[in-house]
Amino acid sequence: MKSFTYERVGTVAEAIDATKRTPHARFIAGGTNLLDLMKLEIETPRHLIDVSRLSLDRIEPSTDGGIRIGAMVRNADLAADARVRRDYGVLARALLSGASGQLRNKATTAGNLLQRTRCPYFYDTYQACNKRVPGSGCSALSGVSRQHAIVGGSQSCIATQPSDMAVAMRILDASIETARSDGTTRKIPIADFYRLPGATPHVETNLERNELITAVSLPAPVGGLHVYHKVRDRASYAFALVSVAAIVHPDGRGKMALGGVAPMPWRVEAAEEHMVRGAAPVTAGVLEGAVTTEQNAFKFSLVERTLAGILSEARGSTK
Repeated sequence: MKSFTYERVGTVAEAIDATKRTPHARFIAGGTNLLDLMKLEIETPRHLIDVSRLSLDRIEPSTDGGIRIGAMVRNADLAADARVRRDYGVLARALLSGASGQLRNKATTAGNLLQRTRCPYFYDTYQACNKRVPGSGCSALSGVSRQHAIVGGSQSCIATQPSDMAVAMRILDASIETARSDGTTRKIPIADFYRLPGATPHVETNLERNELITAVSLPAPVGGLHVYHKVRDRASYAFALVSVAAIVHPDGRGKMALGGVAPMPWRVEAAEEHMVRGAAPVTAGVLEGAVTTEQNAFKFSLVERTLAGILSEARGSTK
């Protein structure tokens, strides 16, 4: 690990000011991803700004009937919150399927959204990776691709986004609230938060330099069956080969998003119109244009079968 300096801040303004004073600074809270990457010298910030003590650790009702989740709310606390379990069950289920109990006790809402890919070529500094070293190439394109993206990738990167929570946030139409370096704030719809890799896979979100996530807001809850199904190689502490977050109504209408298949939580709203017809037409729509390899072509049928199970569960719940 390269040497770095450290400071702890007490307000959002102090956090933003600290980034202006020190170039190549990074915010840190739970550190469950950043510290690992620093040990491998994949991330090499010169200065860490500890924002874990900011008063952004509350879950509060919002004026529109939804809730506002502070950026420092721990994943375990968010999953256990009575309002979240009652009104946003898909989010609680997604959180509980992620990582381990120890990590959920430490990881924060903002950090979960910003965690970086678990692509093995990204973590292996002896391999070419455009996400780690722009312009170096992508070893995954000709390597082991079983875990990689089948939609949304490019000739520069086919890594998948690892967050379970973000997939649930996508169908809940979350907005990410931020504080900017010029003193203003903004709300970014989660549909506009992540970027596809294109030719610049190292640029993963539309956050500006020194922009700090302060909260995530969810609109008023919607009814229906909330489901998060995660298919993985082992029952815990494993990332998704395919995951499906869905909210399904008794008449078959609903919405869904996928994890494990793309560089971002993957949702095609036009395809959701076909949910009343069954899993096959929805899968065809949401994975239209999929580019698979011999190793990951199974993901297409795995999405269809997982969604079919969810729709069957929804039909059974209305009987």
